Amino acid sequence: MDIIDLSATELAARVRDGRVSPGDIAEALIDEVERANPALNALIRFDPALIRGEAARVRDLIASGAPAPLAGVPFTAKDNLWVKGQVVSQGSRLFEDFVAPRDAVAVERLRSQGAMILGLTNCSEFACKGLTTNLLFGATRNPWDLERTPGGSSGGAASAVSAGLGALALGTDAGGSVRRPAAHVGVFGMKPSPGRIPHPVGFTEPVFGQSVIGIMARTAADLDLSFKALCAYDARDPMSAPHMPGEPAMLKGLRVAYSPRLGLGFPVDRDVQAAVSETARLLERFGCHIEEADPAWPADTDEAALMPLQLGGLAALYGDAWRQSPDRFDPDIGRQIEQGLRLNASDMARAWFLREEMLRALTRFQTRHDLLLTPTTPCVAWPLDRLGPETIEGKAASPRGHAVFTPIFNHTFVPACSVPCDVAPDGLPIGLQIVGRRYEDELVLAAASAIETAGGARHAKPRRVAVRR
Repeated sequence: MDIIDLSATELAARVRDGRVSPGDIAEALIDEVERANPALNALIRFDPALIRGEAARVRDLIASGAPAPLAGVPFTAKDNLWVKGQVVSQGSRLFEDFVAPRDAVAVERLRSQGAMILGLTNCSEFACKGLTTNLLFGATRNPWDLERTPGGSSGGAASAVSAGLGALALGTDAGGSVRRPAAHVGVFGMKPSPGRIPHPVGFTEPVFGQSVIGIMARTAADLDLSFKALCAYDARDPMSAPHMPGEPAMLKGLRVAYSPRLGLGFPVDRDVQAAVSETARLLERFGCHIEEADPAWPADTDEAALMPLQLGGLAALYGDAWRQSPDRFDPDIGRQIEQGLRLNASDMARAWFLREEMLRALTRFQTRHDLLLTPTTPCVAWPLDRLGPETIEGKAASPRGHAVFTPIFNHTFVPACSVPCDVAPDGLPIGLQIVGRRYEDELVLAAASAIETAGGARHAKPRRVAVRR
């Protein structure tokens, strides 16, 4: 098996026992990035000297006898996460010359445990768009079909890890930006509970308290390995949770709800419905009790009703710059800022109050159900030149119609993971979303691992991207 096809768990084991060197991994990755990335545009900052320097650092770390559970594991960081000494732009012309003064905590923790930073991945401007394109770097392509988007905003991260350009990818998820791209490229994508992975160092987020560091990987074991490496209290982060996991997560006897439309009547393509329903039933093999059930949401529950939180945040952060130099912004982001500038205090308060009601509704539901299963997205990846699919389940779709299943779980502060479950007849991946109670991230990861073991994630393997001629 090629080095690029090995999981993070396999790579670390081979490096620790001397079968593979960090230098071998670096050179294999350099070759593969140079071969495949021009077609994908997944990594937008890549310098072979960086990964070679990382390999030398990891050799010294191993030689010192320091613990290195991630020895030699290559990972990428989204272009809104600080990597010391690197230009980090958030996909924005406003930050095209910004050099990060230090590593984000997640980057720092992975590196301290032996992982090697490969480069930075493309994202939509300010991570506020459902596909991955911007004025600085253009569009990222889906490795399963180069004429399709991987979604967004962490599309570069998803495309990279699916194609074998790094075993792990760090992204951010404020409304599904890790989970939806993961579903569209056939990998695992974990959004932890806020505070489990601290994030006190970096850019100010448009939606305070809602965006978290997320992880993408090709196996459930790699998600678990990286989550353990990243999850620890940090007093600098006011959201950081001094939470210690208890006994190993047990699936037998769990009450699992499968909600095909989340109780909100969302359109879902038939291939997605069938794949998610079949995959959900796999947990019965582990002693889970599955039933179809929907949360009872407040009457006004709708993503549009919550969008003022993002729109207002963007306007507060970048409204002045937009007024002065609109040509420096992605027009789609400019429209969001304009909407934010027109909001008033009552608009924002109504969104906050609705979020509180939604949180209470989900909490009531979770007293009766240990896990909730839904589609990650109601459709597969769509063509690059559109904000979203034209139709879903035969009905005209809004530009955010593809995103309906994920933001609600950011607003309610619970862990959620996208798990590959099948490939549609057109050859594009489908994802299932597992949702747990706040701080029960380990149980969500255990369920993801069980589905993988049962064969529900059989296609979640790295893809060799054909070079475009």
